[in-house]
Amino acid sequence: MGTLYYGDVATPIDIEDRALAHVKVVIATKLRRGESFTLSWTHGPGQEVGRSTVWLHPSIPLRFVFDEPEPALLSRAWIEALANSANSSGGLLLVDEPAAEGS
Repeated sequence: MGTLYYGDVATPIDIEDRALAHVKVVIATKLRRGESFTLSWTHGPGQEVGRSTVWLHPSIPLRFVFDEPEPALLSRAWIEALANSANSSGGLLLVDEPAAEGS
């Protein structure tokens, strides 16, 4: 389970390593362009039922921590789905990885 630390928020955001690797690519791309946007996710097992949203801005400190020492193999389709979401008025929504074609 990876962790996203954002600003001075006392509660880190837990995201599975593979998903976090994909989210990192999208977030880094948008922030490098100076774009602000929201990131939303549903709470996982062991957390209070519901969902959360944070406003991401280039001036706010951000750190990605991965449990796995090796980087995940990235899926272009998943990055595109996340990027399309991030570019929408609803912001970046942590969505499941699209099924591979032919599956």
